[in-house]
Amino acid sequence: MYVLVLNSGSSSVKYQLVSIQDESLASKGLVEKIGTKEAFYSYAIGNGEKQKEIRPILNHEEALSIVFNTLTEKGVIRNLGEISAIGHRVVHGGAKFAETVLVTDEVMQDIRDCIELGPLHNPHNLKGIEVCARLIPGVPQLAVFDTAFHQTMPEYACLYALPYELYTRHRVRRYGFHGTSHRFIASRAAEMLGKSADTINIINCHLGNGASVCAIQNGKSVDTSMGFTPLEGLIMGTRSGDMDPAIIQYIMGKEKRSIQEVDSMLNKESGLLGISGTTNDVRELFECIRKGGAEAKRAELALAMMTYRLKKYVAAYMGVLNGKADAVVFTAGIGENNAHVRKHALAGLEFMGIEVDQSKNENAVPDADIAAESSRVRVLVIATNEEILIARDAAAYVRSIQK
Repeated sequence: MYVLVLNSGSSSVKYQLVSIQDESLASKGLVEKIGTKEAFYSYAIGNGEKQKEIRPILNHEEALSIVFNTLTEKGVIRNLGEISAIGHRVVHGGAKFAETVLVTDEVMQDIRDCIELGPLHNPHNLKGIEVCARLIPGVPQLAVFDTAFHQTMPEYACLYALPYELYTRHRVRRYGFHGTSHRFIASRAAEMLGKSADTINIINCHLGNGASVCAIQNGKSVDTSMGFTPLEGLIMGTRSGDMDPAIIQYIMGKEKRSIQEVDSMLNKESGLLGISGTTNDVRELFECIRKGGAEAKRAELALAMMTYRLKKYVAAYMGVLNGKADAVVFTAGIGENNAHVRKHALAGLEFMGIEVDQSKNENAVPDADIAAESSRVRVLVIATNEEILIARDAAAYVRSIQK
């Protein structure tokens, strides 16, 4: 028996087929540029070589039909009846969902109600659920929400100091994102440190093009850097992160831009890209610095700003955890692979008991402990795996209905 993990975007579908018995990966793939004649489909069977093809794929139903046909025609499964459940990544569950749920008509409506909170993702997440219901009817579908893990934040941490009626009438509050990754890391860190998942205290730094930090106390999220939208918090690839909101009106007046144009600027033209003027890719920033020249100084500034903001959040969340963090964890593309970012984000925090062994840091391969022997707080580099967590949730449901 298998569970299928799906992440449906506006023009893409990412999938993994995972065995319920041993969590082995039977197949994974990605369909991109859906809606065009030059859609791109890549997939691999088990640990085999990736296969690629370009073909017209006009909608999500056609994309998923191709995925299902691949699984059966290539002998990964005998028939679609071997798929026992489907786990869907759904970005926004508002304050309604604090855990993974079985998709019902009521849940579908609740996800629709959250479209105004997650307009860029929820409509496409819904589309994946609707298409699966048509193509393989009767297979249980589970919704796994990015926001769910953060619903344990106390009110004093998740509310903004705005008129309270904006919260009660319009749901204006901090929701947080990357919750599935943060939840996976909490579980894996507990395993590495020999602790139970409900006693682990960590500061998890999920650092990719989108980035967030989460303070996890006794296995639960008590604060996180992203807010009402993913714009709040750290300096990211193209997002500004924290800033004075009065800047928005000022820019609108000076630059004669609309609110929509400024919103787009803050989300798509800011962050590392905005400061460097060249790229949002950390690897390219380091290459720019290596080459020297006029652009190198701004690349250095972008990285310094990024690590400084991250350092402030780590220090603040150490306070949130009352100085009792078991570990600071780095994960996702930058967190797992960039020793420079890890080094500078924690530089000077030795007074908090955080000491990095720079030799271990430079040579770290996830999953690794890069803390100095004398460090009171461990420093871990862990490869995140949101898909396996979604698969586990789906598998847990299958087992529950088999009892």
